[in-house]
Amino acid sequence: MPRSPLALAALASVAVPGLDVYDVLRSPHADADFDVVVVKDATGTRWIVRAPKRAAAGAALEAEKGLLSALGRAKEAGLVTFDVPHPVGAAEVSGDEGRAIVYTEVRGAQLMLPALEPGPGLAAALGRTLAQIHELPIALVEDQGLPSYTADDYRQRRLAELDAGIQTGKVPPRLADRWEHQLENVSWWRFDPTVVHGDMGEHQIFIADGDVVGIVDWMDARVADPADDLAWLVAAAPEDVVDSVLEAYTMARRELRDPHLLDRARLASEMALMRWMMFGVRTDNPDVVADGEGMLADLEALLFED
Repeated sequence: MPRSPLALAALASVAVPGLDVYDVLRSPHADADFDVVVVKDATGTRWIVRAPKRAAAGAALEAEKGLLSALGRAKEAGLVTFDVPHPVGAAEVSGDEGRAIVYTEVRGAQLMLPALEPGPGLAAALGRTLAQIHELPIALVEDQGLPSYTADDYRQRRLAELDAGIQTGKVPPRLADRWEHQLENVSWWRFDPTVVHGDMGEHQIFIADGDVVGIVDWMDARVADPADDLAWLVAAAPEDVVDSVLEAYTMARRELRDPHLLDRARLASEMALMRWMMFGVRTDNPDVVADGEGMLADLEALLFED
């Protein structure tokens, strides 16, 4: 049962002593794992309240909390130029889900893909921001106990995901063969693992005055394949926009020898459809399974037009 906005506002008052709640609005970012609201205090300041619906989501929130603090210190040190939500308090929720956490709100507006145009503007700013993330010291993530993979470990992980998908009988055979061939092509998988956001997309990127000013939703952060943070872009953005992002990204990386970065990004974007379907399988959600199967069928038709 979703928690009401008023219940979450009450949790915010417990989490942040002295917080005088003036108004509360349900956030559009509530999902299967979290109830989310925006709370306004008497001064007009806005706070984000996120409460887990499952114990696993609660554990992810706690891991993210430490990482956000570390990222805040990274900004103070000049390693990144963007803001992240700053956790300011936590309160236990009923049941065993964990704790609700209250954050500062990141300024700016969410990125809309049509706003990205080729050239030296926002697309280049996005490329530089992604490079900043991938240039962060990997200890920043590892010190929080978050996953860390070698390149081959990550390739094997993707192969295991594919095998699990194939076992369901719901992955079109031509897609499975395509992905298996690409995963077995070890020349694609000679990369230096980096800090990655892990769930990058339009909704996670905040912009203002033609620049990237904030990145949110760090619960899937890990040390892994930098291509993962480009997957959403190669899946949806025009090629000339991708070129502009990648040019700025490459220039901002200190040392980048990765000729198959975009190849792996495209693979990651395709396999994301299977992962969505598998989420439905694991959570016994037939609507999500059907949605995933439909997207896989559409992808197969697109890639293998007769």
